[in-house]
Amino acid sequence: MSSEGAKFVIKLPICDITPFTLQDFPNHVACILWFSGCNMRCIYCYNSELVFSKRKNLVLDDITQFLQKRVGIIEGVVLSGGECTLSPKLPEFIKYVRELGYKVKLDTNGLNPDMLESLINKSQLNYVALDYKAPPKKFYAITRTKKFSYFKRSLKLLCESNIPFEVRTTVHTDLINEQDIEDILTDLERSNFKGNYYLQNFRQSTEIVAPLQDQTRKLDLNLIHFPKSFKMFTRNF
Repeated sequence: MSSEGAKFVIKLPICDITPFTLQDFPNHVACILWFSGCNMRCIYCYNSELVFSKRKNLVLDDITQFLQKRVGIIEGVVLSGGECTLSPKLPEFIKYVRELGYKVKLDTNGLNPDMLESLINKSQLNYVALDYKAPPKKFYAITRTKKFSYFKRSLKLLCESNIPFEVRTTVHTDLINEQDIEDILTDLERSNFKGNYYLQNFRQSTEIVAPLQDQTRKLDLNLIHFPKSFKMFTRNF
């Protein structure tokens, strides 16, 4: 890797590495690179240290040597966070990762559709996980951003692409109820979504962004009409 390439890698806010996962990249043995910084403030988020960039970033050699040594051992690299699309040099880094022979999965909240569109057009992504935080009426209350239209553009881009992707929603029943999930499912069907949709149960943590008590009740899946045009799964319920 050239010294010019090294300059852009060292500027990336990668603060941690999960060296091995069988769960985060469907049908692939992968690692996870964790990016700090986020353009949302989801009150249930359990990665507050990433959101508020409290962790020290890794140096260039830690990242590149790890990736070079794992060639032939793992198949994919998951880019997660935080929100990795906040990093302007992310496309160049993805190009480097792919040149090593890895497939790339992107975890994103969808608030940077311009970068997502560029990555799609350049065929730089193998899989995407898109967070659908809430329907429009509750989007600001949960994320502390009013950029739902940005998310919708990202969803449209992915639905019109050939890239396999999943959509996921974290549920805390004091914040999201059965009707909200129905609204999300209806929107996904209207968007011609064909991937897998995951309902993820809230996970309590000492590192959540805002003080949040345990749920007072469980989501009643019997009140939700499962979609016909795509598959829906639950996690941690």
